[in-house]
Amino acid sequence: MIRPVFTEVALFLLPFLVYAIFLWASRAAVLDPAAWPPKHLAWLVIVALCLMVGSFVMLAEFAGAPARSTYVPAHVDDGQLRPGLTNPGLTDPGLTKPGASK
Repeated sequence: MIRPVFTEVALFLLPFLVYAIFLWASRAAVLDPAAWPPKHLAWLVIVALCLMVGSFVMLAEFAGAPARSTYVPAHVDDGQLRPGLTNPGLTDPGLTKPGASK
């Protein structure tokens, strides 16, 4: 769970880092407040938010369980804890019930 959070923070900070590198490469004072006018900051925030929204869409679209899969929750079977799993072959959640032998 920490990896997606770090990814989003990195994507948000990326435009600011690129602008700071641009300022450094152009021999401008990176820490000078005059080099960071509100108009530039507003554009950097807009670009950062667009990157974050795009990554959220990509995460929602391409991560997780396959389409039409069924989640079988964790259960105790013959005294052993069986972890939850996603079964792509099942279309009816009633086909595999917790505690049923396979």
